Amino acid sequence: MAEAVTIDSIETIILDVPTIRPHVLAVATMQSQSMVIVRIVCSDGIEGVGEGTTIGGLSYGAESPESIKLTLDTYIAPLVKGENAARPAAIMASVRRHVSGNHFAKNAIECALLDAQARRLGVPLSDLLGGRVRSRIPVLWTLASGNTATDIDEAEAMLAARRHNIFKLKIGKRDLEADVAHVAAIKRALGDRASVRVDVNQSWSETEAKRGLAMLADAGVDLVEQPVGARNLAAMARLTALGLIPVMADEALYGPETAFAYAAAAAADVFAIKIAQAGGLEAARVVAGIGRAAGIALYGGTMLEGGVGTIASAQLFATFDGLAFGTELFGPLLLTEEILAEPLAYGDFGLAIPEGPGLGIDLNPEAVARFRRDAPSRTAVLVS
Repeated sequence: MAEAVTIDSIETIILDVPTIRPHVLAVATMQSQSMVIVRIVCSDGIEGVGEGTTIGGLSYGAESPESIKLTLDTYIAPLVKGENAARPAAIMASVRRHVSGNHFAKNAIECALLDAQARRLGVPLSDLLGGRVRSRIPVLWTLASGNTATDIDEAEAMLAARRHNIFKLKIGKRDLEADVAHVAAIKRALGDRASVRVDVNQSWSETEAKRGLAMLADAGVDLVEQPVGARNLAAMARLTALGLIPVMADEALYGPETAFAYAAAAAADVFAIKIAQAGGLEAARVVAGIGRAAGIALYGGTMLEGGVGTIASAQLFATFDGLAFGTELFGPLLLTEEILAEPLAYGDFGLAIPEGPGLGIDLNPEAVARFRRDAPSRTAVLVS
C-alpha cells in the first residue's frame, strides 16, 4: 500500500488591499479589503490555497480577519497538520466536530484542501463538486458611491465596456424615500439595457419593507436582498408572500440548517449562496440543493473576496444547473492591485471559469509580500 500523502505545513496571512473607491454599505464604508489567505503544503509537494474574507471588520458578522486567522492558527491547523491530504472530507468532518461556528475559517481551510486534492488529481476543483455545467457565469456590479449621477456614469461605462449589465445598489443608510428615489433615477437612466437590484443589508423594519417593496416594484427593480433582519424569518415570509418583487435571503443563510428553515417557511424567493457564510464549498452546495428542492432560485453571492475566494465560488457556481439571478463575483475588480499571477478573465458581462487543475489560479508572490499585514511598516485601514 502506498504511503499516505500528509499535510506538512499550514500558513495563514492577512492581506490588506486598497479598493478603487470607497464602497458604501449600510453597515460600513470600505476603503480597503482584508483577506485571510491560507496555504497548505503536502508531503508530495502539492500546495493548496484558500481564502477567508468578510466585510468591514466585525460590522457584517461575527468573524473578522483577525479572528479568522486566530481560529485557523490556534484551533484548526493542529487538527489538519499531519492528516491524509487525499481525504479532505474526513479532515473537515474532524474540524466540524472540534470547532463550532467559525464558518469563514472553515471555508478557507476546506478550499485549500480541495484545491490541493484537485491539483493532485489534475482536474479543476469543480470536478470534485460534481462537474461543471457552464464555462462562464454572469457577474453583476455594485453601484455603491451613494451619489446618483456618479452611479449612473459608472453603470454607463460598464455597459459600454460590456463588463456588466446587471447592477446592485446598496441602500438602507438614508431614509426610505431618498433611497428609492436614488434607485428609481438610476433605473430610469438605464432602462431595459440593464437589470437593477437592491441590497438593504437588513436595515428596514417590516413596515418600511412593505412600503419599500411596493415602491421599488413600481420603479422596475428586479430583486430586493435581505430587506429585514436575518433572524426575522416570519417577517421575511410575510414579505415574500406579498409577491410584489422577488425577495432574496442573504445574511440569514448560515449553512444548511438556516436554509432548511427558510425553505420550510417559504421565507425567500431567492437564496444567495456564499461559500464562506455557509461554512465551505460542500455546505454551500447543500444550501443550494435545499433551495432547488424547494423551488427557490439561486444567486451566486460574494463577501467581496479577492481572486482566491472568488474563483473558489465560481468553481462551485459552475456546477449549478440553475443560476437564475446570476452572481456578484466582482470582488477582485474592486481592488486597486492584483494578487493573482494572472488576472481572472472578466468580459462579455461574465467571468470565465479556469480550465486548469485545482482552482486554476496561482498567487502573485510579489503582491502577497507587498500587502501582507505583517510586512515591515504596514498599517491597515479597514473601514471608515
